[in-house]
Amino acid sequence: MRSVNDFRDIHDEAIAWRRHLHQNPELGYNVHNTARFVAEKLASFGINHIETGIAETGVVAVIQGAGGDGPTIGLRADMDALPIVEATGKPWTSQVEGKMHACGHDGHTAMLLGAAKHLSATRNFKGSVALIFQPAEEDGQGAGRMVQEGLMDRFNISQVFGMHNMPGIDVGRFGIRDGSIMAALDEFDITITGRGGHAATPHFTIDPVVVGAQIITALQTLVSRNLDPTEALVVSVPKFTGSESYHIIPDSVTLGGTVRSLSPALRDFAEKQIKVCAENIAAAFGAKVEYRHRRLEPLT
Repeated sequence: MRSVNDFRDIHDEAIAWRRHLHQNPELGYNVHNTARFVAEKLASFGINHIETGIAETGVVAVIQGAGGDGPTIGLRADMDALPIVEATGKPWTSQVEGKMHACGHDGHTAMLLGAAKHLSATRNFKGSVALIFQPAEEDGQGAGRMVQEGLMDRFNISQVFGMHNMPGIDVGRFGIRDGSIMAALDEFDITITGRGGHAATPHFTIDPVVVGAQIITALQTLVSRNLDPTEALVVSVPKFTGSESYHIIPDSVTLGGTVRSLSPALRDFAEKQIKVCAENIAAAFGAKVEYRHRRLEPLT
């Protein structure tokens, strides 16, 4: 059994790697410098089997254990950042305007590099470990594309493990559970069409702003008044686009929101009931609704 102290040197290196990556964020599949950094580090650890260019910029390295035959286990991290302006003021603040590792993928990459260095040095396991560095996590496409390009079969990977940083959990603790752990992601748009007019004579209009406000309020009850409190569903409407005038009631407004669900049944429920709720409230006011729902990412 290795002591925690044996990992101190790797810990300090991993911090330095993380800060370098944080200062140099890249987006989507365009993580060329990050992938190059990863491949160079892997090679410096004495890993000979390194493949690049999977799903454009993905990197996979294989370490053969010294314990004989066994399965190939995948360990996975993501590499891409977000299009966000950093305002933390930290010494390692992003050096790229409008890009930031706000979701912690710099930490994920650094942790997997640390694991790679340890596993390459010790090789105290049977079978092999495939180190998977994935691009384009934030748009939800990178993992699927790596799989489509033969990742699992090409490296004969039997299982894949990954972890995600979670602010709020104490340092040194890990959260695991059976079943779903990270929610499915959907987005929706609701366009409400009424009849515009002057704000001083609202009785001549069918005010889509009022209709939109009623719909937003009603959507808050989809969870609180329809589901068991132990079930996990979130419906939020952060986007409300209407008139830019103080005095004109517009003909139409658009609401935009997100749904996060931890089961397929909840996902189906939300998609159906948001539409029903919006259409019926609009009809009560004499307005019409166009509803668009996009299923983006499955639950983990």
